[in-house]
Amino acid sequence: MSAIFASSLSVRYGARLAIHELDLRADAGSWTAVVGPNGSGKSSLLRALAGLVRFLGRLRVAGCDVRGLDRRRLARLVALVPQEPVAPERMSVRRYVLLGRTPHLGMLGGLGVADRDACEQSLSQMGLLQSADRPVGELSGGERQRAVLARALAQQAPILLLDEATSALDLRRQHDVLETVDGLRAEHGLTVVSSMHDLTLAGQYADRIVLLDGGRAVAYGTPAEILREEFLSEHYDVPLRVMECEEATVVVPLRRRSLP
Repeated sequence: MSAIFASSLSVRYGARLAIHELDLRADAGSWTAVVGPNGSGKSSLLRALAGLVRFLGRLRVAGCDVRGLDRRRLARLVALVPQEPVAPERMSVRRYVLLGRTPHLGMLGGLGVADRDACEQSLSQMGLLQSADRPVGELSGGERQRAVLARALAQQAPILLLDEATSALDLRRQHDVLETVDGLRAEHGLTVVSSMHDLTLAGQYADRIVLLDGGRAVAYGTPAEILREEFLSEHYDVPLRVMECEEATVVVPLRRRSLP
């Protein structure tokens, strides 16, 4: 079953075409990494999948046409962790994470036991229980990013979109977050689409990789099919070395050496 199905998807900002007739299918429980150079359309694609920008073409999430969904219903199906999140500086971390439960609240808007349990679980998964009563404005960049992730996890949507969600995290927290997301995928069938700059991590966690360049999907396939030296070097315009290790395929940019 397709959790996400896009056909001839295009996104335009004025005269600029950010995404051009893109086709994408993500099966339920899969992890798709979206890679490509800066300005290739990664964030625009994720925002379109979340229903946050106007688009042309067809787009279905969890079997539903996005155009036929109101914001509340769509938020029950798709959670987005944006690249540059905005969070209220004075709000406590716990109250901020509880905002992720908004799509599930009834007519009176009261929080129930299930809402509070989902919040506490998300705080624990992101290692934020000790910081739960601190104002968001007092958090470091990495802690704030984890709070945004916790809010998205508390939303308990079956589709999770991550836009460079680990870019502000150190190696340990980056590993913890990706392992947590992958564990939820295995346990609950979570469908993940993540834009990633780190091609090595993309190869480790994703089932499929879509490579964007100039708003077009120039390749879509398994990590083994996409992570190839000459192919990546062409689209990133930098020499790369792809090395096969026992645990992972490692992609390393090479220094440009001056000519004598």
